[in-house]
Amino acid sequence: MEYLIFAVAIILFIALLMLKGYIDYKRSEKHFVKRLYDEYGTLPQKEYKPEQFASISHYFQNHPEKFIVDDITWNDLNMDEMFKMLNSTYSAAGEEYLYYMLRTPCMQQEELLKREEIISWFQENQDERVAYQFIFSKLGSCGKFSIYDYLGFLDNLGTRSNLGHYLSILGIFVSIVILFVNIPIGLVVLVTILIYNNLSYFKIKSEIEPYITSFAYVFRLLDTAERLKKHQVTLLEDEFKELIHCSNSMNSFKAGSYLVMSGARMSGSGNPLEMFLDFIRMGFHIDLIKFNQMLSQVRKHINEIDRMITILGRIDALIAVGAYRAAKPYCVPEFTDKLEITAKQIYHPLIDNPVKNDIATDCCVLITGSNASGKSTFLKTAALNAILAQTIHTCPAKYYRASMFRIYSSMSLRDDVQGGDSYYMVEIKSLKRILAAASNTETQPVLCFVDEVLRGTNTVERIAASTEILRSLSGGNCICFAATHDIELTHLLENIYHNYHFAEEIAEDDIFFSYKIMNGRATTRNAIRLLGIMGYDQKIIKEAEQMADHFMKTGKWHGLD
Repeated sequence: MEYLIFAVAIILFIALLMLKGYIDYKRSEKHFVKRLYDEYGTLPQKEYKPEQFASISHYFQNHPEKFIVDDITWNDLNMDEMFKMLNSTYSAAGEEYLYYMLRTPCMQQEELLKREEIISWFQENQDERVAYQFIFSKLGSCGKFSIYDYLGFLDNLGTRSNLGHYLSILGIFVSIVILFVNIPIGLVVLVTILIYNNLSYFKIKSEIEPYITSFAYVFRLLDTAERLKKHQVTLLEDEFKELIHCSNSMNSFKAGSYLVMSGARMSGSGNPLEMFLDFIRMGFHIDLIKFNQMLSQVRKHINEIDRMITILGRIDALIAVGAYRAAKPYCVPEFTDKLEITAKQIYHPLIDNPVKNDIATDCCVLITGSNASGKSTFLKTAALNAILAQTIHTCPAKYYRASMFRIYSSMSLRDDVQGGDSYYMVEIKSLKRILAAASNTETQPVLCFVDEVLRGTNTVERIAASTEILRSLSGGNCICFAATHDIELTHLLENIYHNYHFAEEIAEDDIFFSYKIMNGRATTRNAIRLLGIMGYDQKIIKEAEQMADHFMKTGKWHGLD
């Protein structure tokens, strides 16, 4: 009787632990859902490990497009940080698709309007948005590698056959038959085959174990598609039809997948049933046979898997765009066939308390002004607005209307030490790619941003070469925004470039910047006066001012005494 009471107590204790685990799990789910409601519009604060961030680009790398934001432009505009600000996705598919979207500005207005419909619908339908985000959180990530890495790794397994496994199973049944004829021989044969099966099992299992992660993510993709069936919306009717078709094509992959990747087995929980099944697996290789079948199905349906990642990732990414809109002032862009860009109160989203500016032009723009006056930030602000308009259909501005552009920049360049290129060589290579793009008149026009043209060479050659380069960029298929310290360029190019400038005010031995763009060329010279504010010797300042005044009057430099 005591043993019975003890056994019942143990069973009740285990049941209570399971119940507590279930209650805790449901409580954490409820808390997470509450966060999805409460924190919508709060900018994400995700931490990224280097290897994790590197994998985010792999969907983009596996889906090459005709026009992309190239590496130079991406780095010039600090787009990694822009991505992080936008990334409130809840799945690896969404995260990688968001990165892909930012790298591939869209040239079809119909696609951008479709994105707008999805973004706006989830902004307006809070309960459905939360339901989708919760489901995407179950899809989650796949560790430090991209799903495309894992799918690529499968090629390393080569062609695999189940013939050897079937023969090992046949050997067990043959040994059992021998037992009925001759027990000693039957036992020897059975033990020999079981030892062989066990040893070969662990060898093969160690080979395939790293690849099960990719199967786990594919399985979660299929599970996500099933969960979303309960939340279908008319707006996504076409997407759901394709999603269901892709999911149904993988039924053979799903059938019996428990043998390879049951939840208890993947977590190593020590479930008694799993321990018993492990003995069966070792003897009969049933999970290895199923693995090879699943591998065959993945290879056969790689395009369907890719489409599921694309559809689910796109929805998750566009929901994240809505969250960004809830956090920052924005406008929906307008597009025109006319070569122009008109923007009001554009601002840089990565800057706290940014100064907003207006710009309207149908030709190239030359911007002058002193260091730190706002020239480079304005170029980056305009470029960011153009990219975000054609990717997430969302501009950090009050109003934005423009052509659809191929967007390039040449701004934050540096010496290529490993490649052996000087700053000047890096710069002229960067400018050449823009000139090549602008010369292609058979596609969308170019919008380019150049900061300090040819700063890596001497004054005379810089002004001469810069004039001709900027002249070449002023053709009918390009709008160029260029910033320079060379006032000479504002005169040489005044017939083809609109002049704008940024100014500063020096008062009471301090400097003040308005960061507001103004019409016309810069007329003030404050660089030397700034030396005084910074505590330079007055003799240096006085001599420098005299030399500058002499040059401005005569166009010549006088020598040192």
